[in-house]
Formats: sequence, C-alpha cells, structure tokens
Amino acid sequence: MSSPVPGSPYAERLARLRAELAARRLDGFVVPISDEHMSEYVGDYAQRMAWLTGFGGSAGTAAVLPEKAAVFVDGRYTVQVRDQVDGALYDYVGVPQSSVAEWLGAHVSAGQKVGYDPWLHGIDWARGLEAALAAKGASLVAVDANPVDAVWDDQPAPSDAPVSIHDVELAGQAAADKRAVIADWLKTNDLDTTVMTALDSIAWTFNIRGEDVSHTPVGLSFALLHADATADLFIAPEKVTAEVRAHLGNSVRIHDRSAFEAALADLKGKKVAVDPDRAVAAIFTALGAAGATIARRRDPAVLPKAIKNATELDGTRAAHVRDGVAVSRFLKWMEETAPLGKLDELGAAAKLREFREAGGVLKDLSFDTISAAGPNGALPHYKVDETTNRAIETGTLYLVDSGGQYTDGTTDITRTIAIGTPTAEMCRRFTQVLKGHIALATARFPKGTRGSQLDILARQYLWADGVDYAHGTGHGVGAYLAVHEGPQRIAKPAGGQAGTEEPLHAGMILSNEPGYYKAGHFGIRIENLVVVVPQNIAGAEEEMLGFETITFAPIAQNLIDAALLSGAEADWLDSYHAAVFEKLSPGMDEATRAWLAAACAPIDREPAAIAA
Repeated sequence: MSSPVPGSPYAERLARLRAELAARRLDGFVVPISDEHMSEYVGDYAQRMAWLTGFGGSAGTAAVLPEKAAVFVDGRYTVQVRDQVDGALYDYVGVPQSSVAEWLGAHVSAGQKVGYDPWLHGIDWARGLEAALAAKGASLVAVDANPVDAVWDDQPAPSDAPVSIHDVELAGQAAADKRAVIADWLKTNDLDTTVMTALDSIAWTFNIRGEDVSHTPVGLSFALLHADATADLFIAPEKVTAEVRAHLGNSVRIHDRSAFEAALADLKGKKVAVDPDRAVAAIFTALGAAGATIARRRDPAVLPKAIKNATELDGTRAAHVRDGVAVSRFLKWMEETAPLGKLDELGAAAKLREFREAGGVLKDLSFDTISAAGPNGALPHYKVDETTNRAIETGTLYLVDSGGQYTDGTTDITRTIAIGTPTAEMCRRFTQVLKGHIALATARFPKGTRGSQLDILARQYLWADGVDYAHGTGHGVGAYLAVHEGPQRIAKPAGGQAGTEEPLHAGMILSNEPGYYKAGHFGIRIENLVVVVPQNIAGAEEEMLGFETITFAPIAQNLIDAALLSGAEADWLDSYHAAVFEKLSPGMDEATRAWLAAACAPIDREPAAIAA
C-alpha cells in the first residue's frame, strides 16, 4: 500500500466529492475513465478519474462511498496504480478477479443510494450494478449532472477544434456510398434509424477527422443514420467549416451536439438500432421514454471500418515505410547515444518524436510513447512522466512502444534493445518472444478463424518454460483512426475480452506483439502490424488466410540466441531484414543506410558466447 504524497491534492478532492454527494443525498458514486461515446481514449474534459485519484492509465474505474473508496484496474496497471494512487485513500481492486458491482455489494448498506452518470456507462453495466445493489437493499441512481464536474474547478472545456475532410483519395470510398450501404443494412433488417455514438465510426462514415481526443483524429459528435440514406450529425457548429459542410452535402443535416438527447425523443414509433457495447445507458433510457422500439445491433460501421479497402491498405503500407525510416534513425541514435550514460526515458521519447516529425507529414503520435528503461519495461502499459522518468543505464533493456498518425495510415511498433551486453536470461526470453512472433506472422488458417484460436502460437515457447504475458497478443488498428480498433483481437478466450471470437477477414489490420515481463527487472516486446491476406496454397481444400507484415524496422540481433532458432525461423528473420533494408534504405542518408545494412545483415547462425 502506498503512502500519501506530501502536498497531494487527492485527499482534498475526494473530501469535496463526498461533500457534494452528501448535498445531493447520495451515499456513493462511480467514476469511470469514459466519455459520452464510451471511448478508450478520452478528451481532457472527461479525465475525471485521473483528476480525482491521480491514476494515469487508459482503463479503470473508481467507486466512492462515505467511508471507503476503491480503484479498479486490470493486470496491465497493477503496479502503476500503486505508484500513482494513494492507498490510504483507495483500496486497490483487480479486475476481472473482482468488479465494481462485487465491491459495492460488499460495502453498501440497505437504504444507501449510489449514483452514476448514465452518459458514461453502458446499459448492461448499469443493469448489472442495479441488481447487485438491490440484492443488498441499496439502489442505483442516475444523476442529471456529474458531481465530479461540480467540484472540478478548472475542468477543461471540450475541444472546439474544427473537423477536416478525409479525402476520398485516402478513404477509398465516398461518404455518401458508405451511408448508402448502412441504409441498405437498415432496410434489410426492417429498421428505420441507427444511433451512432463511437467517434471513430462517425469519422469513418462521414469521411471526416478531428482533433478532439489526443492521438485519435476524431471530432466530438453523435449521428443518426436513416434508411433513406440521410443522416443527422450532432456537432458543435463552430467545428464545421463551409468546406466540411459542402463535403457532407444536403443529405446530412447538421445540429448542435447539445441537441442530440432531444432528437432521440423525436424517434417515437421508430425501430432504432443501438449498439449496447458503444452507446451509453442514457441513450437507451431516452429512446425507451420516447416510445421507440430498440433493436440491439452492432454499430454497422464497425466491421467495414475494420476491413480496409485497397486504398486504405496502400496508404497504410506507405505510412509504415515512412515511419520505419524514423524508427530506424532513432534506433541508430540510441545505439550511439545510450551507452554514454546521459539519456533518460523522457529524452529518448522526445528524440523519437523528433525523428518522426522530421518527415514533415506527422499529424500526431498514435498514443503516448511507452519509453521504458530497466524495471519500468516490466510494466506493459507504462507511461513515463517527470516523477517516473528513469535513466537508461548500461546492462539494462530499453523497451519503446510508439506510433504515428499520418493522413494515410496509423502505425504502432515496439522494439526492445540491449544497452550494453545482455544476460543469457534476457536473450533466452527475447528469443522465445521472437519465436512466438514469427509463429504468428507465418500462420496460415482457414477463413472464419478467430483470434482466440491463434493466440497460443505466440505464447507456446514461453509456456514451454512456464512463463507468460498478461496482455493480448494483437489488437486491431485503424486507417488514420484509432490505434486500438475492434472488433478483431488476438488474445486468450478467457476473461471476457471483446473481439477474441470475431472471425478474421482479409483486409483487417492487427498487431503481432508477444512479450515477456520480469517484474522489477526488465520487459521485452516485439511488435509489428500485420494485414490479413488471402493465401494461395496448391491443393488447398479450404479458403485460407495468413498475415502480411507491414511494419519495417530492424529487430535487435544481439538479443537473439541463434541456437534457439530453427532454420525456418532464421530464414524468416533474414527475409524480414532484407525487406526492411529494401524498403527503408532509399529514404536514408549514407551513414544511416550503412548502419541499417549492418543491422539487417543475415543472422550469425553460430551463436557467440552470451554473458551469464
């Protein structure tokens, strides 16, 4: 349990929230990391849990009662939450081992009222918590205004940045054509309207992009799409320029974002599709009160957005070559600079961004760079700041997970490098991770295969040694959109993780990122992005798929124990490095090209001695 940080504001903030709850005759309140769109990454105005508790992760929840409070995080943040959140104020609760409903059910008393903001939670979550509280004689109360906002004096306002047009030359399909497909889907399912709330779905459907959420190019908005192929877009008017208005056309009616809830009341008698995984509870309540017939259906943009068209794939491939040049320049710089002993995590992350910006077309990072030295690398979702910033020291591993947003594609790459001479343990684990990476990269599988069926390929060599990693192996990636995109995922089927049972389709982009983490010592991860592509196999009796690797940057050969590689694995590595050099070297100066040639040389299949 952590001790209170001197001068920390979090005790005072918790006390103010409790006073506000008491004034509203509430005994508790639930504070998620969420927004009105149930986004993974949220705007600064919606960072309520971070403001209240100090937790800086991207997934988590806090629950506050008069005498107790708790924070709920999954295994990615077990260490981080203890570093950032005062254990004297909050219990630390792991999920999915426990849950908000279970913890509240154990601590509430009969007659108590627990509040929640229905614009920040899903309907099924709300109904589940309502039932858990009712079993203890307590009740769940939907609040009209969020009490955290009432005590957050300097809460930022939502972004007012204008949205921009995502040209069809990049999108590969006109927005009107996308809406026509959705209209056909509505008619086929005897539906009148679908409610679209996911920001990346709206951006994709209308071929627009925004700047309202850090690292994800979306604009704050809601949409109603109708069976006649018209649409209502709810967005702050000042965000819509004349050019964007002309791009949207007469079939898209534009309203203020604040008018969305009232517009739901106008759907009386309509058959309305709503995605329970992406639409908040307040939307279901409003539609029910209006007398609409609600059909639970997945957001119709989710699957076509995930299955990239040829234009999107060509753009993404180009973005990865451009990004690979920047990452390779950084790796060369690290090799030259880190051994001098004057570099820290923040400095390395800043330099990597500098290399990406030097290309002149970077729009943003695709997420906060994970720049992790030594034991910080053992935290899979570590986020460096001034308080955690660590020197990059000789004899350690350095893990860097980063990505860029370009108008033609989104990148995400992880490389692990040794600063000085690695130990035998480091090399063994790195090689096992690499073998798993290669096994997944070279997999061939029948159409209809799920991510859960492939996950073991990446883990098998670690499992053979009795070790594992506590995160998924692969997530979907957008096309100049969210770096984490569903519905596809490669992960263990257990734990209720969404996406693992989604069939993989040609055109989907996923990450391939097995890892290993030794708490308190080091972390290893190797991540490339792959595209699902058809496989032509002579004599095949099934329609087969496989992966095309589209990320290009050298993999650290001084961390590979070649004795552990099969001939086929060594061949894959040599072929991959040949492709890295072929694609990246034309964009490099002579010195960097020479470095890349050495980094991409065929692996020495007679392993050298490795430090004990």
